[in-house]
Amino acid sequence: MTSPGFVYEPYALREPIPFWKRYFTRTGWRQTKEDIKSELKSAYAIAKLRKTGYSKQKFYKEAVELYKEISTLIANGDKTSLRKAVTENMFSALKNEIKQRESIWSKVYWELVEPIVKIRTLRARLIGVDKNDLNKAFIQLTLEFLTKEKFEAYDSKGAVVAGDKTKEVLVRSIWVFEKSLFHSGAHWRLCGRIKV
Repeated sequence: MTSPGFVYEPYALREPIPFWKRYFTRTGWRQTKEDIKSELKSAYAIAKLRKTGYSKQKFYKEAVELYKEISTLIANGDKTSLRKAVTENMFSALKNEIKQRESIWSKVYWELVEPIVKIRTLRARLIGVDKNDLNKAFIQLTLEFLTKEKFEAYDSKGAVVAGDKTKEVLVRSIWVFEKSLFHSGAHWRLCGRIKV
């Protein structure tokens, strides 16, 4: 098994609850309980990951490189190289996205302006494969990237039809990365993108 094939408990933005509502209503207490459970699940997943030599700073560097690499491959329409950096289901979705984009624009220019503005972990989840062996698991980390990017799209004649590569645009992306904890030599791959 190379991937579970889905994003486990996808991250969703929560509406901020006023203090009085959080602590003096049933729905507030329910929300608080869910938030605590979610944080405990993330803490457990990160603790399990740390046992394999995980370092937040090292992972963030790797995640930024993956973000840059995958985005460049998508812009260039390089499906062969893309297959290695993403899970099977994500590859299928990206292949369709590239095909749809190529029917509208013949070429795309994309560039990441470094250093990135911000990166943070929103959620961590552990997906067990075998209930009898807790070490057979996949880990999924949901990251938020705040980046400055340059984008320009061209038609078949080479004329600019969208974007402007001289202007930087602030982009917020939420990506889910996945890694097997029981395959030797496993590496991080993109397994989902969450719409903002």
